Amino acid sequence: MEDIKNIIESLLFVAEEPLTVDRLKRILMQADTNEIRSALNDIAADYDARKGGFYLHEVAGGYQIRTRPEYSTWIKRLIQPRPLRLSKAALETLAIIAYKQPVIRSDIEHIRGVDCGGVLRVLLERKFIRVLGRKEIPGRPLIYATTRRFLEVFDLKTLRDLPTPKEIEELSNSQLEQAAETPSEDSDNSEFENAKNA
Repeated sequence: MEDIKNIIESLLFVAEEPLTVDRLKRILMQADTNEIRSALNDIAADYDARKGGFYLHEVAGGYQIRTRPEYSTWIKRLIQPRPLRLSKAALETLAIIAYKQPVIRSDIEHIRGVDCGGVLRVLLERKFIRVLGRKEIPGRPLIYATTRRFLEVFDLKTLRDLPTPKEIEELSNSQLEQAAETPSEDSDNSEFENAKNA
């Protein structure tokens, strides 16, 4: 196909979610996988060479045209997006599902130690998780897993890009060390009070 690069670019531009190579192949029936990958690489190279407002980003198992992060201030002024807010309970539940999937509600509740029905409903409504089916045990409970939207929002190509427990521990330890090295305003005030009282 002569115009494959332009066709793929136009499809990426109008798509609301990342497009996989397989999905592009179903649309471009005459093109083979290598042609599609080559066109995607060419589009990415064009955007990188141009250094314009867009770039091609590989995320959630597919490709998506995104605006460059350095221009987000101006974009926010135009569209004024509502920040995505998830409660601590929702984030904890989502993390459990991400790391333990496929998982049933009772396993999530066992780990968290509290009922998760409401939180699961919120995560389903926001399309961060999905129901895979039912587990073949008494009661046939629903089985939960994360969605492509989860990968997209958290900027992950695949679930393998999730940080390992060791990486999380190292990050939290380094943050604790930084907090210990940075004197707080309270400690400065207490030193001032002690000096004043002496």
